[in-house]
Amino acid sequence: MAIGDIGVVDGMIHVGDEAMFEALVLAMRARAATAVTGLSSAPADSAERYGVEAVRPIGFAPASGRGAMTERLARVTAVAGGDARALPADDPVHAVVAAVADADGVVVAGGGNMASTWPMHVFERAALGRIAAALGRPLVVSGQTLGPDLSAEDAALVAELLAGGRLVGLREDASDALAGGLGIESPRRTRTPDDAAFLPSGSEPTPDEPYCLVTLARHVGDADPAAAEAASAALLDEVAASTGLRIVFSAHFGSLRPGEVRGDDAVHAGVAARMRAAVSVEPVVDARRSAALARNAALVVSSRYHPAVFAASAAVPVVGVAVDEYTRVKLTGALGTSGQASVVALGEVLDGRARARVADVWAARDRIRSEGSAVALERRADAERWWDRVADVLSAGARRA
Repeated sequence: MAIGDIGVVDGMIHVGDEAMFEALVLAMRARAATAVTGLSSAPADSAERYGVEAVRPIGFAPASGRGAMTERLARVTAVAGGDARALPADDPVHAVVAAVADADGVVVAGGGNMASTWPMHVFERAALGRIAAALGRPLVVSGQTLGPDLSAEDAALVAELLAGGRLVGLREDASDALAGGLGIESPRRTRTPDDAAFLPSGSEPTPDEPYCLVTLARHVGDADPAAAEAASAALLDEVAASTGLRIVFSAHFGSLRPGEVRGDDAVHAGVAARMRAAVSVEPVVDARRSAALARNAALVVSSRYHPAVFAASAAVPVVGVAVDEYTRVKLTGALGTSGQASVVALGEVLDGRARARVADVWAARDRIRSEGSAVALERRADAERWWDRVADVLSAGARRA
């Protein structure tokens, strides 16, 4: 049984969430897992996409208020403890409890949503942890970013979840330190690469000419969106002129429907309309295709996380654009894990300072590739050891069953 924020709903795919779940599935199958059940917002899509069983998440509605989510968590806990009447017979929790009961163990796939920004995700994972505990199934929490915005109430739920885990993987130093502050000790608490860092690339050809891959999210923090678009356009025009690279946009949150411009594609369209340089757009297809585009680029500029993860794992020079403390923590962690460090604040894009930072990265590209290739070998070995440990925990659950 695995939880990840997966499921293509209304044609929209979030590449990073799908990538981490797929990487987990592949790693466990390579270690003799015979079946996987995932929690998905679109069970039929996920079941077909990954060849797994899938059921809907338990479901916590933030609009209902914290009190209602707390009450629902208590009722979910009661159902897990054997009181089936604590929630209606058609409540999705019953299918989740049944799936956990049939599983050898439970894995929370990698992610970056254990933060008070998204309390429903904190409650969902806390609930799944309680179900695993009630049914005696081993729990692993893999490849997480924690916080950095974490209220006392949410921190208590996260601490409970992590305390119940046989293994806890953290994907950046800041999250590792936060988990330590919540009482989670080594070696159970482990610093890991992102779960999807070494997801296989897709086989479809990428652009022939050297290119700079760009992925920009709609979220720009406190900045004016129009000003952010204009400044991003100026930066990318400078990149194209100074490097000779073609600018290629590709969404990580976008529509799978041909010709439909939503999510990151809408941002890309706005930036491209302000640019002088010619640009191309590679439509989002799936996580493996996105990984290939990042790994075959000459340079990556991204305010999203997984383009940086994919590129850095292949020693491609990356400039991450942080729009707030959350994205700064994630991008710094993604690049730091692979030996890179070029994260600029959106403010540096707005005032033009980012141009010099990008120029420095481009000038150091040969060194970044050389040093990054050696680091990538070490991180791949780290990832393999982590998945071995996860499989050992699940195998122990199977032997007890």
